[in-house]
Amino acid sequence: MSDQTPDLKQQVELLKAQLAQAQKMTALGELVSTTTHEFNNVLMTIINYAKLGLRHKDDASRQKAFEKILGAGERAARITNSVLGMARNRSDRFEPADLRGLVEESLVLLEREFNKYRIHVDKQLNDVPEVIANANQIQQVLLNLLINARQAMQEGGHVLIKTEHNRETNTVDLIVRDSGGGIPADKLRRIFDPFFSTKSGPDETGKGGTGLGLASCRDIIEAHHGRIRVESAVGKGTAFTIKLPVVAKRVAPAPIVAAKPAIPSTISQP
Repeated sequence: MSDQTPDLKQQVELLKAQLAQAQKMTALGELVSTTTHEFNNVLMTIINYAKLGLRHKDDASRQKAFEKILGAGERAARITNSVLGMARNRSDRFEPADLRGLVEESLVLLEREFNKYRIHVDKQLNDVPEVIANANQIQQVLLNLLINARQAMQEGGHVLIKTEHNRETNTVDLIVRDSGGGIPADKLRRIFDPFFSTKSGPDETGKGGTGLGLASCRDIIEAHHGRIRVESAVGKGTAFTIKLPVVAKRVAPAPIVAAKPAIPSTISQP
């Protein structure tokens, strides 16, 4: 091999870096698409009810318009807070994170989309310890799994999102289960392979179909020293389980107790 030919290991590392960048750009594109759709829906609500309030002079119609505009404004604030929360988590640091809070923020961005496709969300967010995580990356995984679940249920359905503390493995387990059509066994074996997809391409919302989503999820979870597994059966739905290590408890140092002065013994007199 000549000196000008890159080492095979370097080529592999370069391709891995390029794949990771492609995965990040795909996730960013889907987040922008989701946020844009959500804000557009909020703005249309505000505009339409503002027009209603201008057309009608009676108090009842105007009261209804103001209430709808207020509700839409509050929803816009929740979306903004969720996006800002993700923006604050752009660092590469691994820090203690509240998994339940990350789930709630992710659901805000997909709330109207789930309603549009008649998908009911069952949240069983039990009180669990914090995990060591990069919050932005975990939200990327959550959004990917939730979008996949929505796409698996074209005619509506149910999504279960559950958190629980597994004391045997000392992990927080996050479960995302859908009631969709399930994945055939021959495709399930390749579900985490890069560029493999069970979809023909992006759907009408511009999401999915690149084959990078689940591969990225696996890479992120493994980088967190966690595990991700999938269970699926045709006609019965699919469940993803993520296991993330719990934050190690710091043992507080024992308090320093000052030594008590010695008490002289009493000597009896003869």
